[in-house]
Amino acid sequence: MSLPTASRAVTIALLGATVLAAGCAPIRTHQGYVMDETLVAAIQPGVDNRDSVVGTLGRPTFVGQFDQRDWYYVSRDTRQLAFNMPRPTDHDVLHIRFDEAGNVERVERTGMDLVVNIDPMSEETPTLGRERSLFRELFGNIGAVGQAGRGGQTADNPQ
Repeated sequence: MSLPTASRAVTIALLGATVLAAGCAPIRTHQGYVMDETLVAAIQPGVDNRDSVVGTLGRPTFVGQFDQRDWYYVSRDTRQLAFNMPRPTDHDVLHIRFDEAGNVERVERTGMDLVVNIDPMSEETPTLGRERSLFRELFGNIGAVGQAGRGGQTADNPQ
């Protein structure tokens, strides 16, 4: 039994629209540590030590580079639509600080409030200092040849 041409075209169009719509579904991903609120709340300053933290939460995502007493558990959820860049929807950082004896000194938790969007492809790099025009850059030193510096005496340039 053969379908009429019009209904065949409608069926193909619906199948094509379904395939295209499936490509627009958001992709959600999770990266890093899976935070369990009960386990995180169980870590108490002055009560727990490194061994009990490892036993409760597991190994940290990373340890502080300059001070081994800082442990970080990082968790991030992102959402991506089609070919767009992934955008963070949730971000948690659990920072545990130990004292010299290895006991928990401080437990801090931060979230999306510290997430910043960095655009490395902007057209202008912000700099500190004066805004100078093109003409000031080109002709600003005319007449300054041979003049003494304005900075005064320094250790490497005594006057």
